[in-house]
Amino acid sequence: MDAKLILSVIAAGIMSFVGVVVETSMNIAFPALMKEFSVGTGTVQWITTGYLLVLAVVIPSSSFLKTRFKTKPLFLFAIITFMIGTLLGILAPSFWVLLLGRLIQGIGTGIALPLMFNIVLEQAPFEKMGFMMGVATMVTAMAPAVGPSYGGMIISNFGWRMIFITLFPLLAVALVVGVFSIRQVSEPKKISYDILGNGLLAVCFVCFILGLNQLSVHLVPAILLLLAAVCFGFLYTRHAAKAERPLIRINIFRTMKFDFSLLCMILIQMITLGIGFIIPNYAQLSRGESAFAAGMIMLPGCLIGALIIPFSGKLYDKKGAALPIRSGTCCVLVAMVLLSILFRSVSITIMAAIYCIYTIGQSLTSGNVMTNGLSALPQELNPDGNAAFNTLQQLSGAVGTAIASTIMAAAQSKGELAATTEAGAKYGFWAFAVAAGLFVICGLLATRKEIKNTRL
Repeated sequence: MDAKLILSVIAAGIMSFVGVVVETSMNIAFPALMKEFSVGTGTVQWITTGYLLVLAVVIPSSSFLKTRFKTKPLFLFAIITFMIGTLLGILAPSFWVLLLGRLIQGIGTGIALPLMFNIVLEQAPFEKMGFMMGVATMVTAMAPAVGPSYGGMIISNFGWRMIFITLFPLLAVALVVGVFSIRQVSEPKKISYDILGNGLLAVCFVCFILGLNQLSVHLVPAILLLLAAVCFGFLYTRHAAKAERPLIRINIFRTMKFDFSLLCMILIQMITLGIGFIIPNYAQLSRGESAFAAGMIMLPGCLIGALIIPFSGKLYDKKGAALPIRSGTCCVLVAMVLLSILFRSVSITIMAAIYCIYTIGQSLTSGNVMTNGLSALPQELNPDGNAAFNTLQQLSGAVGTAIASTIMAAAQSKGELAATTEAGAKYGFWAFAVAAGLFVICGLLATRKEIKNTRL
């Protein structure tokens, strides 16, 4: 392990971090965008939904891209593409140009996010794998919580375009660092692209995200879209079982250790994005806090979590998966139960302290469950496992946001906004507390020694 490996992970991670920060901070900008461009809620939400759709289409191709192309050209294509999208965001004269910029940014993030983890899996020494996966996770895991506070501060003082402007220097640094540090370890192979598989997965994910997006607005179309997603997902599994080189090989799911680790990642991402939606809305609409103050509730936890993540990776390397993952899942459960019980009676400062407990648990688990799951796969299946983790991480974030927004919207339709938002927050926190209980169970199962090599 050397400086070039760490710098190459940081270079790819900065772009991934920037992509997620823009996604979550732009949610705070929706009212300003609606006013400036004269668009409604149903239109403005495509800034986030369209970005997620592009990620869902691009990320599953990461295994093919890693095998077919050299690492540095892939990185350069990703970051230049993202910079073009960012420039369009800065200069956008209309909503549709801004949306185009966000879609182009999605292409860059969709390539960079799995590329970062593939660099670690291919180049990091086995005995340092936990630490390096922790470094990779640190760069991106805190982004969903940083986004609202960052977006609130920027929009309150400078306007929404400054969100893109301030991130451009970070992209320039990542470009320079990446050009210097990223190296090639394995030679590319000329393999065919699974066009049919990509089409089936793309339609599956598009129907899934659109269905989630419609849950709180049009229930019947949402259910039909979600059923269509299930059908296309089933068609993909049938295709992948017969294809010579499928986009993602489904035999990765035959290892129970991988499956339970993947479920852990899905649950923690779902909870993180869900409460990341509830907390700022509750603080603003029920307690009358500003957008900046509401976002700042989560900032101390973000900083603490970011500091802990590399050490949690070292703990994994020295003590194994059970200690950090099981203790982390317990922290998440404790924090969610405390939020569910106390959120109405405690100050914003105490809420921030409880969120710190949550981020400690998140930091102990996020990178380590991915390392734990991928360690159960043969080396040749690691790119497929990485693609599955990153794809489902994005989709589970959309699930968490959809669950939170549906619960809040249902509650807010029944009366005065402040009181009904508080009721929605209560139901939302308890829903995610239940998810945290499932998270504890999956963490226990993922780290059971007796299933380490058990295959279905």
